[in-house]
Amino acid sequence: MDLYEIREERLDVIAEEAEHQELSMADRGVRPTRGVSSFQKFSVDTEDSLRFEPCEDSLPSPTGAGLDDSDVFNEGQTEDEIVIIRNRLQGKVAEMENFAGHLEEIFLTVEENFGRQEQHLEQHYNDVLQTLSQRYDERAAGLEDEKKSKLESLYKQLLACGHAMDASKELIETAQEIYRSQDKRLFLKTVMPAIKRIEEFAKEDVDLTLSTRLEFDTPLADLSDVKTMMDSINVVPAPSAPVINPQMPNSATQTSLRVCWSLFSDDTVEYYELYYRPVLEDTPADSTCAPPVSKVNVKETHCTVTDLLPNAQYELWVTATNTTGISPASEKALYMTVPSPPVIKQRECTSCPEAALIRWESGNTNPVDSYTVELSEMGTDGTESGITESIVAVPTCQCLIQLQTGRRYLISVRAVNIGGPSDRSEVITVSTTGTLFYLLEDTAHPCLSLSEDGFTIFYGDEELPISAMALDDNNAFTRCVAVLGDLIPVRGRHYWEVEVDDGTEFRIGVASEDTERNSYLGANNTSWCMRHILTPTRHKFEFLHNGWTPDLRITVNPVRIGVALDYNRGTLSFFNVDLEQHLHTFQCHFRNYVHPCFGLDNPGALTVHNGIEAPEYAFI
Repeated sequence: MDLYEIREERLDVIAEEAEHQELSMADRGVRPTRGVSSFQKFSVDTEDSLRFEPCEDSLPSPTGAGLDDSDVFNEGQTEDEIVIIRNRLQGKVAEMENFAGHLEEIFLTVEENFGRQEQHLEQHYNDVLQTLSQRYDERAAGLEDEKKSKLESLYKQLLACGHAMDASKELIETAQEIYRSQDKRLFLKTVMPAIKRIEEFAKEDVDLTLSTRLEFDTPLADLSDVKTMMDSINVVPAPSAPVINPQMPNSATQTSLRVCWSLFSDDTVEYYELYYRPVLEDTPADSTCAPPVSKVNVKETHCTVTDLLPNAQYELWVTATNTTGISPASEKALYMTVPSPPVIKQRECTSCPEAALIRWESGNTNPVDSYTVELSEMGTDGTESGITESIVAVPTCQCLIQLQTGRRYLISVRAVNIGGPSDRSEVITVSTTGTLFYLLEDTAHPCLSLSEDGFTIFYGDEELPISAMALDDNNAFTRCVAVLGDLIPVRGRHYWEVEVDDGTEFRIGVASEDTERNSYLGANNTSWCMRHILTPTRHKFEFLHNGWTPDLRITVNPVRIGVALDYNRGTLSFFNVDLEQHLHTFQCHFRNYVHPCFGLDNPGALTVHNGIEAPEYAFI
């Protein structure tokens, strides 16, 4: 039975006992009395040991002894007590699961260290046997050479003795033949040479001592290296340098990093020391003001570092330690925490019946890999639907999202880097009922001022000093007292309305992004507008493009004007909203996207109403 099975069986038993006791309490309608300790709570100290303590509120004994009338409550109070005790028990079970998981990690670490130590011992054993085998072969070869030398020497001595014995035998036989000879003359003739030969042979010394020793030399074998190897079995070598793994995706939060490393050898390690410090781009490499180095000791080959800065780079390295010593430091690795949430620039977001353009700023000093836009539809009752769509890998700080007409959406943004996604930004509400845009304050003429909500422009009576008229910003209007709205970058139909006073001279319409800022709206080929002029006798209206206007007369002075832009049909139409009266339509093929534009030719004010549904007559 492995660790998982043991843990599951124990947790099942605990859960069954808890359920049984809760049901018993519910049937009796009693709450647990103090002083009866049926359950115990536990905690984990620094030595990974369990410590049990009595719970403050314990379940009653099965017999119900010691109960009086004050312990009986109504059914609702009893259920609350049961829920509280059940929650506490679930918390204890969760703590036991976490502790069991920790024990499992330690178990795996012990198994890994045992495997490395076993391989280390086996390698040493094989090395010792190999060395002893080499010593045996060398000693056996030496003995074989010495035996061969001794045998050769004895063989040569044996041959010399044989030759001497043969010569002596021959002389004896010759002497006997001479002695037995009957011919005195032959005897005298041969005896003298024989005597001479015998005398010469007698003068020769025959070496009868052994030419070699019978004993063999037995020098002591040099087994010092074997002894060193045997001694080294009991000595654990210092670890080699660990290797930090590259950062894995989604391995960080805004304030923490999960770091992993590994060993390429069979080293035995008691613990690791992980060092880390933030990387600051504006700090020189040789500066004494470098950020301090932090250190944490861990048993496993992974660690979660906390209390870090968001969207910051950290330099990390690790060493391994055992009873022999400390390994060299690993190569340094760079990890990144998750970015801070982006900040949606709601005043720069636009929408229309078919899409929305969302803009935001990163809010992070370090680069962000990409952004994720999340949106969910709001129901008619104002609640958020459970389905969230995501647009991933957005490279810049804006995104054009295709939406359905007549809906409301909740939209947020997350910043993403190698560490993972950030928390989501503040949620904004986007409606696709109509086209919504804001006025661009950086394009406004100095004489204009905008209301706080950004939808009303004012042209005051006071004159501005010449210094205020000298603009360095090439994006602002210098001659026409006008301002642009956000670019409408979605092909389709768009509608908004403008509310004006009878005594205000105005210009309203659309203009290209590159329209000249030192020109009047309608006086060039990049703007189309409706102009109101006050004359001593009447209200005059012009529909200007490139300085030309058709000859039209409007009998009723409109105070609320509808503007309908249709990119696909290439039309720009104006309406008297109060009368639902069509005033004029420009037929123009817009090659580029356009801005709504608004201008005042005399002191006054006008208000823009957008984000509203287009009336049926606007696009007939």
